[in-house]
Amino acid sequence: MTARATFEALYEQYIKREYPTQPTSKIAEFVAVLVERWPDSGETFDESPWSAAPLIREASGPFMHFAMSYSRASDAAPFAAATAAQLGLVCFNPQTGRLWH
Repeated sequence: MTARATFEALYEQYIKREYPTQPTSKIAEFVAVLVERWPDSGETFDESPWSAAPLIREASGPFMHFAMSYSRASDAAPFAAATAAQLGLVCFNPQTGRLWH
């Protein structure tokens, strides 16, 4: 299965469901690191790359799909990918098809 096919299957299974499941502890840890770097609420949210808040709402089970502002993606995407790799997670950009691991 290709990275895109895996992404689409996981998206259907975890995000497109009526009631998302609780994020796994690894995903919750991933989100915690991201929002420690760029908060997803408060006075500094306008400087954040996240397009949605709270960011944890974009997670379900072992999967997370989140958007970021185009103007901040050059900083945030590599940080998110590196953080994912440090936690043993895989990061896939569905817009570019890039698989970070």
